[in-house]
Amino acid sequence: MLGTDIGIDLGTASVLVYIKGKGVVLKEPSVVAFDRDTNKIKAIGEEARLMLGRTPGNIVAVRPLRQGVISDYTVTEKMLKYFITKAIGKQRFRKPRVSVCVPSQVTEVEKKAVEDATYAAGAREVAIIEEPIAAAIGAGIDISKPCGNMIVDIGGGTSDIAVISLGGTVVSTSVKVAGDDFDDAIVRYMRKKHNLLIGERTAEDIKIKIGSAYRRPESISMEVRGRNLVTGLPRTITVTSEETEEALREPCSQIVEAVHSVLERTPPELAADIADRGIVLTGGGCLLYGFEQLIEEKTGITTMTAEDPMTAVAIGTGKYIEFLAGKRD
Repeated sequence: MLGTDIGIDLGTASVLVYIKGKGVVLKEPSVVAFDRDTNKIKAIGEEARLMLGRTPGNIVAVRPLRQGVISDYTVTEKMLKYFITKAIGKQRFRKPRVSVCVPSQVTEVEKKAVEDATYAAGAREVAIIEEPIAAAIGAGIDISKPCGNMIVDIGGGTSDIAVISLGGTVVSTSVKVAGDDFDDAIVRYMRKKHNLLIGERTAEDIKIKIGSAYRRPESISMEVRGRNLVTGLPRTITVTSEETEEALREPCSQIVEAVHSVLERTPPELAADIADRGIVLTGGGCLLYGFEQLIEEKTGITTMTAEDPMTAVAIGTGKYIEFLAGKRD
């Protein structure tokens, strides 16, 4: 087997690896646990995520990417190396061609950092692709046609909103409000409203199980354990989906405002296409209950979620190499 084509969705919350012909072969949290004393990496991925908030002093579980950008270069490089090796195995005659996606508004310096880290992790060729374009390809949209498509990609660290036509981005914006901010909003709300301190994993649990961006037809609730800030003792309370809607109102409306601002800057012909075809949502963040309804209510445009929103960006990143090859021919 000669060179392999790999697409990597280098996300703030998780890393997905797509291999041509095999699909998405790996999906792990982008968390690295390392020992401060020896500077050795203890665990990467799911194993490290389980350590978040539960480690002794000398072991730290960190996320080397913050808001879609590399915040710790050496750790990112090791993490990439680990994921590439895990996905394709060791025996290889040629190094793989890798395409990596980055948020749409990153600077040249940030792009260069991702490129260097990927080369250092063992790539033969690196293509950097913008997230909304990868998301559109992965959602099954033919981006080469002269027709406007609007993509809203809500990840872990950034939300990318773009209008795409003829294989390129016409108008785009990237806001640093996404899945992680939903978790933070829940943590803050619990502290303010219930005097309860919870960790980020618990907050994520609440978001996945009962989080709402829009009022649900019937209320659902779950039990939450945390530390009472008044007594300092563990305590369990019941939280309802209405409360999560209140907690998430602020970050959700920031994303809706960004969608609005992109629509305002869209050329009229493309705006007409979008009104016709609707808005497509991708990324794990759009799985929050009621996001479609919220955007639809605020913009008046039909909104739908891509078939597999979590993997759309990774699939699109992998297919982008084929798209480029097609362009060269």
